[in-house]
Amino acid sequence: MGMAEALRDAMRIAMRKDPTVLLLGEDIGVSGGFGGGFTVTLGLSDEFGHDRVIDTPISESAIVGAAVGAAMAGSRPVAEMQYGDFVFCAMDQVVNQAAKMHYMSNGQVRVPLVLRLPVGASQRGAQHGQCTEAMFTHTPGLKVVCPATPYDAKGLLLASIRDDNPVVFFEHKLLYGGKGTRKESASVSLGADVPVEDYEIPLGTVAVVREGGDITVVANMLMVHRALSAAEILAAEGIEAEIIDIRCLVPLDIATIEQSVQKTSRLLIVEEDHLTGGWGAEIAALIAERALNYLDAPIRRVAAPDTPLPCAAALERAFVPSVERIVSTAMQMTR
Repeated sequence: MGMAEALRDAMRIAMRKDPTVLLLGEDIGVSGGFGGGFTVTLGLSDEFGHDRVIDTPISESAIVGAAVGAAMAGSRPVAEMQYGDFVFCAMDQVVNQAAKMHYMSNGQVRVPLVLRLPVGASQRGAQHGQCTEAMFTHTPGLKVVCPATPYDAKGLLLASIRDDNPVVFFEHKLLYGGKGTRKESASVSLGADVPVEDYEIPLGTVAVVREGGDITVVANMLMVHRALSAAEILAAEGIEAEIIDIRCLVPLDIATIEQSVQKTSRLLIVEEDHLTGGWGAEIAALIAERALNYLDAPIRRVAAPDTPLPCAAALERAFVPSVERIVSTAMQMTR
């Protein structure tokens, strides 16, 4: 399966097993149609009907507000934004309602919803390509998930749907794959073996996707694949990088990252989000608190600059962290 197929399969399994699971979003239930902005829900309305795969108006506040209300009333909604950037139109519903209702009701109300956000630069400019994970890691009450592979995407989405807390679920547009009616021009081919049966990956876990002893590199989503490519180049230079996929930012498995840093004595953080205030800054602070004495070099970050995302293809390539930048920074840290 590719990423889009794996996500679709997760929703199909969840909906078959639990009649309270429903989907909300723009163009997700058009008969024979779009399957949302990136074909992820393609065909689900044919199987489950429009009462459970609900096309909404072009109103992000209405989509998330309806999802919050449905979750409080006993459903398990999965709401989709066509582009993750559009969630800013619904920040009150996400930050002041979904995230806080359980706390404000003294535990009497649960909000078991998933908010799916397609993110990542894909030559659409400053309002259609941001990576905004840090906006939500800062909000108590939300869980934040960001898979890099089809296998993880399916298992994490099933776990997220069944979690009793609101989950913000990030999906990088360049990782969806090329099947269906929509393909990004720079997409990464991720066809992978994904079990057809039901399985979950626990929230709050990271994955060590490559072992090494010279430097720890932590990354998420698209940057995991660029870090792995960088690791192959570094290995040819005699530098063995350990790559950790931060597939869940909240809760965060900082212990696994700390153990890796104790082994390698170096930490490089790679994220597509802006440098200042990104999730990488939080990991850097935590490792500085917990494992400073193990470090043989300053913690470094490779991230996007503190400017809006440019639209021109050449400028976007310079904006988004590249394999070359990861290699160069890692070599500086290990020489």
